[in-house]
Amino acid sequence: MSDLQFHQFPCLSDNYGVLVHNPDSGETFSVDAPDADAVLAACGDTGWKLTHILVTHHHDDHVQGIAKVKAETGAMVIGPANPQIADIDRTVAEGDTIDLVGEAVQVIATPGHTLDMLNYYLPKAGAVFAGDTLFAMGCGRVFEGTPAMMWDSLKKLMALPPETKVYCGHEYTLANAKFSMTVDGTNPDLVKRLAEVEALRAAGQPTLPTTIGLELKTNPFLRAADPAIRANLGMDNDGDAEVFTEIRERKNRG
Repeated sequence: MSDLQFHQFPCLSDNYGVLVHNPDSGETFSVDAPDADAVLAACGDTGWKLTHILVTHHHDDHVQGIAKVKAETGAMVIGPANPQIADIDRTVAEGDTIDLVGEAVQVIATPGHTLDMLNYYLPKAGAVFAGDTLFAMGCGRVFEGTPAMMWDSLKKLMALPPETKVYCGHEYTLANAKFSMTVDGTNPDLVKRLAEVEALRAAGQPTLPTTIGLELKTNPFLRAADPAIRANLGMDNDGDAEVFTEIRERKNRG
């Protein structure tokens, strides 16, 4: 079992930052740096010294705080090989492993939302940092890749152990749940989860992290093979990638 400590905190309008700390080694990494002041405040709140930043992708709301955080902490910045991301000290790609916080952190390339998207999987701790690839009952909008590419990326995450905790880049859960009901409204697990999410948000509480197992039960973007969803969409005989694409297009329009 892992003794790692996790600290999730809100920043910007709907982003989440996460710090991961090993109390034995003192190493701490931040997943992205959406807002420098929020990351630095989280370090102050926890008393953890930031040693690394793991970058998921190049969008501003994930990287705009890197320069200031690096300047103030001296943290090493690790991420995809993309010239749009300044201050990278070490580049990583699909299949690489990072020895960090006492973990063999596995790098999973999940292109679709962006072409440079990386997710970071900590098998011992049972956690994955999904960036904007996978959300609670949702997935990232496909900006740079193709829907088929995004579906292949999601399948990599679907193959992780069901108990794996999923830390996502944004608090989109309530809107995602309401959309999910339009394509999978007879799913009792989804109906139950919508009520739970509504209660959490009404109380001002986060809905994340989620788990792979919960997403497999309630996230229509992962459930392209489900007969009820296929029937609802009139796509009984289509391939999974085509069903996923239709769900993504409906969300885009919604």
